[in-house]
Amino acid sequence: MPVLEKEQSTNPGINNGLPKLPVPDLQHTLDMYLKCMKHLVPEENFRRTKGIVDKFGAPGGVGEMLQQQLHKRRDSKANWVYDYWLDDMYLNNRLALPVNSSPVMVFPKQNFKTDSDALRFAAHLISAVLEYKTLLETHDLPVDFARGQLAGTPLCMEQYYKLFTSYRLPGPKKDTLVAQKSSVMPEPEHIIVACKNQFFVLDVVINFRRLNEKDLYTQLEKISKMAANEEERLPPIGLLTSEGRTEWAEARHILIKDSTNRDSLDMIERCLCLVCLNEPSGLQLTDTNRALLMLHGGGPERNGGNRWYDKPMQFVIGSDGCCGVVCEHSPFEGIVLVQCTEYLLKYMKGSPSKLVRAASVSELPAPRRLRWKCSSEIQALLAASADKLHRLAKNLDMNVHKFTKYGKEFIKRQKMSPDAYIQVALQFAYYRCHRRPVSTYESASIRRFQEGRVDNIRSATFEALSFGKAMTDGRSTFSNDEKMKILKDAINAQTNYTILAITGMGIDNHLLGLREMAMELRMEMPEIFTDETYTVSNQYILSTSQVPTTVDMFCCYGPVVPNGYGVCYNPQSDAILFCVSSFNHSDETCSNTFVKHLEECLLEMEGLCLRNSGVASS
Repeated sequence: MPVLEKEQSTNPGINNGLPKLPVPDLQHTLDMYLKCMKHLVPEENFRRTKGIVDKFGAPGGVGEMLQQQLHKRRDSKANWVYDYWLDDMYLNNRLALPVNSSPVMVFPKQNFKTDSDALRFAAHLISAVLEYKTLLETHDLPVDFARGQLAGTPLCMEQYYKLFTSYRLPGPKKDTLVAQKSSVMPEPEHIIVACKNQFFVLDVVINFRRLNEKDLYTQLEKISKMAANEEERLPPIGLLTSEGRTEWAEARHILIKDSTNRDSLDMIERCLCLVCLNEPSGLQLTDTNRALLMLHGGGPERNGGNRWYDKPMQFVIGSDGCCGVVCEHSPFEGIVLVQCTEYLLKYMKGSPSKLVRAASVSELPAPRRLRWKCSSEIQALLAASADKLHRLAKNLDMNVHKFTKYGKEFIKRQKMSPDAYIQVALQFAYYRCHRRPVSTYESASIRRFQEGRVDNIRSATFEALSFGKAMTDGRSTFSNDEKMKILKDAINAQTNYTILAITGMGIDNHLLGLREMAMELRMEMPEIFTDETYTVSNQYILSTSQVPTTVDMFCCYGPVVPNGYGVCYNPQSDAILFCVSSFNHSDETCSNTFVKHLEECLLEMEGLCLRNSGVASS
């Protein structure tokens, strides 16, 4: 088996010179927590919470003792919160990966005239992946530097080295993030190709030579023909990976009792990545439909079983031109996925397909179909998995909307941060829809620090609520100048919180660390963490993320709570792309309604800015 991921990194230079993540001041975190929650819970609840928080933070109290333990932990670890955060955010989560956890990148629609065109695209993409993997192996990947707020700081590169070497192993109570380690076993030199719900081993190195594009195409053609052979067809085992994590762990435990299944699982778990060759969906390939198809494959009746969700990188190539990447999120953040994917697409554009040139490996062994022995118990589990995925696919409500009236250049001309402006617009839109504020998550990179992942920017500020109210309930009460001042206050509050979060001073990781330390010490759980306000603070009804791209593709994901929205946005010079998701089963949410209000709010904000600057709105 691969070794545990958290062994010390062997990659030189990925953390060099970066500081350790600080432990924020306890009183600052407690004050900020109260400030963040005061307007999100009823007054009576808040009064109770304030008493609990004051007791927790009292001199010589439980909070101070836990804080001291966190400082000791910081001294002994590269990143004091990493393990706590990884478990809390991903590995302890029992929900199914598709929609609930795994984000996707959606490529521009490809115009394949024939099935061979799709296989050529796949061969070209695999060549680009192998080129990128070489950059990683030789440590030639240039260091990322921070953009936006506090730009120019070098960032931790460790996440990149997990793109093709990690695997999320399901467990009955908690998953494990495992990684190949070359000191224990040779690095993987094969890709798994999924086609018609069958899985095939494609060796990309044969006789110590990397296959060229022509050879890759030849092998993909063989796989396509093998998959078409109905007599050989096996059950769609990939469906099991779309299950809840505990259910999949139990199914895997049954599977591995048979040596054939063990060998097949081993090949999948040690592969570089998956390439999923999909059948045409039969749907009109709008942005929204391509997003849905990438997130869940269209359910078991389309391509939902032609996946293996535990692998970090699954490249999906539909013969109808619907292409993209499905990402298992636990090893790395969205920006790492973007950087890698942009490299691949630029490589493919910049280096024409090399199907004619280059000498081939003379004798190419046939790719190997992975075999499965399926008991009646496994057949029953497959049927249950198919049913759940079908319901999950039907439940997802997605709207991919390009707002074209203006983009980040207009916002910058107002001397405002585009990200802060868009976050205030999202708060405004939610208030316009629901007339209340809710706990909001915006991911903030903390890669300025060793092994840094993310903390949370709590965008539901009191100032953003005041702006939503002024523009909705108090339209005629406030003058334009007053509304403009309230908008600027909201943007400043958002910007200030962003700076706190990216410099390691956010409250969420700190509170998580204090809570987990109490559990580690087997103490009675402090009341601050059993209080209803703390529960509300962690129910992210708005889960948001800016994922900018420089090539024509976009990122999207599902909501993180049943009555919530997932909002991924991509600010461009003269437009903003929004991917808004929610669940049809919730009578509180509707993606189309949210998008309609968001468009209205962005236009009202533009009008306010133009009136304030003395320019008449067109």
